[in-house]
Amino acid sequence: MKDHRCYQPLDRMRDLVRNNSELILVMGRFGISLGFGEKSVREVCRMHHVDEKTFLAVVNYITGRDYHYEEVSLPSLIRYLKQSHEYFLDFNLPNIRRKLIESIDCSGTNDIAMLIIRFYDEYVMAVRKHMDYEDEVIFAYVEQLSQGHLKRNYTISEFASKHAPIGDKLKELKDVIIRCYPEKNNYLLNAALLEIISCEQDMTSHCLIEDNLFVPAVKLIEQQLREKGATTYADKTDKDVPDRKDKLEALSDREKDVIACVTKGMSNKEIAEELYLSVHTVATHRRNISNKLQIHTTAGLTIYAIANKLVNIEELQVG
Repeated sequence: MKDHRCYQPLDRMRDLVRNNSELILVMGRFGISLGFGEKSVREVCRMHHVDEKTFLAVVNYITGRDYHYEEVSLPSLIRYLKQSHEYFLDFNLPNIRRKLIESIDCSGTNDIAMLIIRFYDEYVMAVRKHMDYEDEVIFAYVEQLSQGHLKRNYTISEFASKHAPIGDKLKELKDVIIRCYPEKNNYLLNAALLEIISCEQDMTSHCLIEDNLFVPAVKLIEQQLREKGATTYADKTDKDVPDRKDKLEALSDREKDVIACVTKGMSNKEIAEELYLSVHTVATHRRNISNKLQIHTTAGLTIYAIANKLVNIEELQVG
């Protein structure tokens, strides 16, 4: 029977890792090295200057045990989250790309292979934007809170309301590969798929830690500052924080229809006939779409449409 009790400071660190292999990544993101022998969680955390309560909150949350966000040190948790961002952007995602390139035909003659790589590159760009925003805006906001300053007309709840999972599109990529790339006995591709699945799970866990540990801990600080009557401030980035919209939300319904037609290989004239528009109007829509999304090729729009479910994979026209 599995033990669901909370991990405690005096538990041996090696027991945590032995029972939960995913915690090896967690330790790395806290800057904890291996080779800790029989030392306890407390001893190992002190050796590496890690806040033990924050470490245990993350560990207990990830392993499905009771956790206490009230005891989290936000500076320590933010360091962990930033290290997670570096892991994904500088190691994990580039490594998956290398494995994809090794396992599929990227000579330029295989349309599906090229779409897979472009799909992946679009995804990585979106992840980088997501994580850069947290690093540069959200964590900076929390730093101001730690100094006793409340931001005018903004709370962490606004970030939480727009904080979407960033691993879901990897499921789409996995589905594209499984359904659209016919090649037998491709062990390299199978290995890349397993990496993609593992990354998707890791990304999902990362986002849930932000939702269930980081956000509640920030809310607690906001509440404490309000109760103390802390002064509020406004700065030039105020307009950037609450009002950032996903690019998909910025598209009109008609523009989404145009994208769907483009991915089906239709010309401007055919799109005009399909949607009862003039050719000039279709061209205008396409320019607006390119400006909004900063995507300027049919292949790029196809990847975007699949990722955002504007078309079904079965409608993809290649070759």
